Amino acid sequence: MAKSPRHILSLSGGKDSAALAIYMRDRVPEMEYIFHDTDKELPETYEYLGRLEALLGKPIHKTAPEHSFDKWLDVFGGMIPSNHRRWCTRMLKLKPFEDYIGDEKVFNYVGLRADEEREGYISHKSNITTIYPFREDGLVKADIIEILEASGLGLPTYTRWGRTRSGCYFCFYQQKIEWVRLKQEHPDLFEKAKEYEYANRKNGNAFYWNGDEPLESLEKPERMAQIVENWEKQRERSRRSASTLVSILGGDFEEEEEREGCLICQI
Repeated sequence: MAKSPRHILSLSGGKDSAALAIYMRDRVPEMEYIFHDTDKELPETYEYLGRLEALLGKPIHKTAPEHSFDKWLDVFGGMIPSNHRRWCTRMLKLKPFEDYIGDEKVFNYVGLRADEEREGYISHKSNITTIYPFREDGLVKADIIEILEASGLGLPTYTRWGRTRSGCYFCFYQQKIEWVRLKQEHPDLFEKAKEYEYANRKNGNAFYWNGDEPLESLEKPERMAQIVENWEKQRERSRRSASTLVSILGGDFEEEEEREGCLICQI
């Protein structure tokens, strides 16, 4: 007798995968919930997952990579990951996911919304079928917020201090303003992120999290003040532009968050 397919939902620690878990809880009672723990997550992420686990009434299985981030950093010659070399996603997220699944037939549920056009790599293994319930049912950002608020879970607490994404505290997809907020809210983690840049200088090659600007420069008071000022100006321009559009079309304006990044890390 053929074995029934498994139903698996990977949680990133972000709002969309959390909302999807709540949305699918009663629709697929046999759902397995997993989180690929890099050991480099924000403390708020673990707190959020703990509250979600209580809400789901089922354990969230935490996978562990074959080797730690620091070990893989050595393997890759001290090159910290970037959008051009995303070995962190491959080795710390995708590989543990595929190892956890093995060769069994699996339905993998992903929280891409109907108002998002982007695609992303999840897995190309032939035994994995990816399903997008929010897209299939036409759910957009407002629906996701409503699911989270109605459940009592709400948004991840890191959003309160300006972080827009889940993922490692040193994620290279962070905006400059998010690095400033990390420095303010978690100075210890900011220092650890700086240490990885220093280690790379020993190899004769400088690799920075934030393009060509080292965190040592970004954290200078005058530079941080400039980043905050630029961010506030940009946000005000966006609001004025949206307000003009709203005055023509009608409706409510809601500022959208950045969504560039790796799906398995940040959905």
